[in-house]
Amino acid sequence: MSGEATPREILAKVRHLEIRTNRLAQETFAGQYHSVFKGRGIDFDEVREYVPGDEVRSIDWNVTARTGRPFVKKFREERELTILLVVDLSASGHFGSQLQTKRELAAEVAAVLAFSAIRNNDKVGLVLFTDSVEQYVPPRKGRSHVLRVVREILYFAPAGRRTDVLGALEFVSRVLHRRAVAFLVSDFLVPLEPPSARETLRRRLEIAGRRHDLVAMAVSDPRERDLPDVGRLTLEDSESGELLEVDTGDPAVRRAFADATRERRAALLQCLRGARVDVLELDTALPYLPALLRFFRQRAARQR
Repeated sequence: MSGEATPREILAKVRHLEIRTNRLAQETFAGQYHSVFKGRGIDFDEVREYVPGDEVRSIDWNVTARTGRPFVKKFREERELTILLVVDLSASGHFGSQLQTKRELAAEVAAVLAFSAIRNNDKVGLVLFTDSVEQYVPPRKGRSHVLRVVREILYFAPAGRRTDVLGALEFVSRVLHRRAVAFLVSDFLVPLEPPSARETLRRRLEIAGRRHDLVAMAVSDPRERDLPDVGRLTLEDSESGELLEVDTGDPAVRRAFADATRERRAALLQCLRGARVDVLELDTALPYLPALLRFFRQRAARQR
């Protein structure tokens, strides 16, 4: 996708995606986005004298000691957020048995979030990663900036093929010093065995979730869960290049494959939820709009 498209085709694809997703951001997600993400941070405003009923934890002890009278810190709601899209561009993202590849689905959902953000005067940044961080677009505002973000997700040509979620999260911690809302968009085809690998991932997600408002978006395709009965196939792991011959006509093989992928999904969800980060599952076979709306509503209900 990245090396085959002409500039005219790239422009047309990005423009088409802008029209589709900007309308969703304006008509469907504007209120949902604002209620779920606005006002999540606070900025120091000023100090004022303590009055009965003030929270004791808000006392500014330095000013109190200097003046001899109790003063409290006053905060104001932070109206501007930073949205960071952390998108996995490993080779497995090019897979898709439906109308979209996983990478195209990730780009479309990211575009909805980005246009929702700029409509609320928030900044949007981008991290593209494989087995290393390949591209960083610092957070900025504006339509042209968001169009660049969408274009990079769709057409950036990465050097790596594998997935290093841990390295991407460490990079985010280094470059963002203020709290942000970080959407980690990946198929999460990372090692979950032995259990120590799963625990390492859980801890890193938990650390990132304490520093930022972290949302994990797990993208998948139906053919990664169930094999069709089409006889003997030679399958290639897109990230490692490993080849495997499989007899899909054997019911036992298809059953074992389905069981293994089901167990892996359960282990991944347990890891993500154990890290106390929000999780949204996206499927190339299903419309993402209901899933996004359901996610926003459930999150807003929890916050209330």
